[in-house]
Amino acid sequence: MFVYDYKFDDLSKIAYNIYLKNKGAYKVPPKFYVINFDNLSLTHRCNPLDPQSMTDITDATESSRTIMLGLSRQWIQKSGDFFVESPINFLTAIIWFLRKYKDGKYCTLPHCIELMMVPYDQLFPVLRSGDSSIEPLINPFVQALVSGAMEQLEGQIASAKINIARLVSPQLYYVLSGNEFTLDLNNPEHPKIICMGNNPLKAQVYGAVLSLYVSRMIKLVNQKRRLKSSLIFDEFPTIYIGGGGAGSGIENTLATARSNLVSVVLGVQDISQLRKDYGKEIADVIFNIVGNIISGQVTGDTAKTLSERFGRIMQERESLSINSSDTSVSKSTQLESAIPASTISNLSSGEFVGSVADNPDEKIALKTFHCEIINDHAALKAEEDAFVPIPNVRKITQQEVEDNYHRIKTEIQEMIAEEMERIYDTPELAHLLIARDE
Repeated sequence: MFVYDYKFDDLSKIAYNIYLKNKGAYKVPPKFYVINFDNLSLTHRCNPLDPQSMTDITDATESSRTIMLGLSRQWIQKSGDFFVESPINFLTAIIWFLRKYKDGKYCTLPHCIELMMVPYDQLFPVLRSGDSSIEPLINPFVQALVSGAMEQLEGQIASAKINIARLVSPQLYYVLSGNEFTLDLNNPEHPKIICMGNNPLKAQVYGAVLSLYVSRMIKLVNQKRRLKSSLIFDEFPTIYIGGGGAGSGIENTLATARSNLVSVVLGVQDISQLRKDYGKEIADVIFNIVGNIISGQVTGDTAKTLSERFGRIMQERESLSINSSDTSVSKSTQLESAIPASTISNLSSGEFVGSVADNPDEKIALKTFHCEIINDHAALKAEEDAFVPIPNVRKITQQEVEDNYHRIKTEIQEMIAEEMERIYDTPELAHLLIARDE
C-alpha cells in the first residue's frame, strides 16, 4: 500500500497501527516505510532517481517534467511552449548525464540541483563529454551561448534554476540522497507499505518532490505478476502526477492498473480544484475514467456534474387540480434526475451519494446509492486512543544533515574539476570547449 498523507501523520498513524494488527496474516510480511521532510528522525531515505530503475532517457524526461510542472503548476496548461519545454530538456540532460556518469554514482536529485548551478562554460563541455543522447537536448543552449545570445539562454534556463532553487535545503537533500528502500511496493519478494507526508504550510515545495516519488513509484507498481496493491491519495490535487506522453500520468494508471491488481483512491475536495491544478482536459479525463465515485456534500458545478453522471430514472408524478365543480387527479411518469444536484448540495455529515462498478460475474443491481454511513464513534475513539505512535527510524543531529549537504556540493565541484581537466588533457575533446562570440 501507498498512502499520500497531506496532513502527516493523520492517515499514516492509522495505516501503521492497522499494519501492526494484521502483520501476521501476510504470506511475506511487508516492511513499513515513511517519507517525511519535517522530522528527519521519523523518515527513511529514498532516492527517487535510483539509477537501477532508470533504464533509458525517457525515464529522465518524465522525471524532469514531473519536477518542473510540480514546481510551476501554471506550466501544465502551457505544455509545448518553448519556455516550458526548454527548462524540462535542460533538467533531463542533467539527470541523464548523472545516470550515465560512473554508472549513476551521483544520480540523485540533490546532485542534479547542484550541477545545474555550475557556470555554463564549464557545465556544457562536461555534459557534452557524456552520453551522445544528451547532445540534441543541450544543443540549443550551446548555440545560444556560442552566439552570445545570453538573454535567450537565461530565458531558457533561468526559470528552471529559479524554480529548482526552492528545493535547496539540507533536510530535503538528506532524505533524497539516501537509498534505504526502493519504490516497488508490490514486489512479491519485498512488499512494502509506504506513507509519504506533506505539510500544508510547505505544500508546493514538498509537493513537487513527492510528485517525483509518486510518478516513479507508479511506473514500478503498474506491472504484471505483482501483488495486489492499493494507492491512496489524500488531497490529490496538491501533487502532480504526469509525464511526457503515452503510458504516463494518473489517467493512464486509472485506465490500466485494475488489470494489474492495483486499486487507486483519489481524494478531491471539488472538481474545480482538480481543474485548476491539472487543467480542464486532464481533470475531466480523470473524473470520467474512474469506475467508483463516492461524494459527500458538494455544490455548484460539481453537484451538477455528479447528478448528470448518476443519470435519470422514470419517476411518477401526481398533480391535483381543484375547481368549483370538481377535483381531478392526473398521474404521469417522466425522466427525472436519480439524485438531483440540490440533494447533493444539501447532504448532511455522514451522508454520501455515489455509483459503483461491478464485475461480469458479480452484478450489482443497485449501482447508484444515496445513504448514510452509521459509525460507532465511541468504539472508533477507543481504537484511536489505543494507537501507538510511528517509531523513530534513527537519531540524527543537525550537524550530520549539514555534513551531507556540503558533501553533495563538494562531490559536484570535484566531478566538474576532474571532467574539465580530462577535456583539457584530451585533444579529441578540445572541440567541446566553448568560445563565445562577443
